[in-house]
Amino acid sequence: MNLAVAATVFPIIFLGELPDKTMFASLVLASRGRPLAVWVGATLAFLVHVVIAVTVGVALFHLLPRRAVDAVVAAAFLAGAVYSWLIRNRNDDEVVDRDERTRLQAVATAAIVVFVAEWGDLTQILTANLAARYHDTLAVAVGALVALAAVAGLAVVSGAGLLRVVSVRTLRMATAVVLVGLAAWSLTLVI
Repeated sequence: MNLAVAATVFPIIFLGELPDKTMFASLVLASRGRPLAVWVGATLAFLVHVVIAVTVGVALFHLLPRRAVDAVVAAAFLAGAVYSWLIRNRNDDEVVDRDERTRLQAVATAAIVVFVAEWGDLTQILTANLAARYHDTLAVAVGALVALAAVAGLAVVSGAGLLRVVSVRTLRMATAVVLVGLAAWSLTLVI
């Protein structure tokens, strides 16, 4: 593994992921009170996407229609918006319940949300392209995964801190509005 390649890949993927919808999704999920579980789930999803991108990513993007990918992402955001809106009045004590089952649910939820949202994403395409360019799949995979995990880490730390200044109800309503906006934006890519 060439560490120079991994070091070159890191800032490209890090900067590509910073303004991304999955960073926002991680922030919102972490604001529910389980930042470490959300980070683990997001990182697991990123791991799967990096493996796909560096191995079969280039061929896969040619097989799957971009519109289909964007439609699935839009539906996932819309489902998240509906869910956030429906639970907006749930007791705050339920949100910070830290039993093991809830932690596993947080990991699974984050993994699923990030996995679906990352399909055909800029950083997945960049990772596939970088793997093709450098012909060092391990170095590209390591650089990309560390960058994605770092961005998810920034997001979950921000989300956890957000609970100190904003009520959970307000955050859930804002989340629903933002997710509707992301769903609408994703739908514009389909049309």
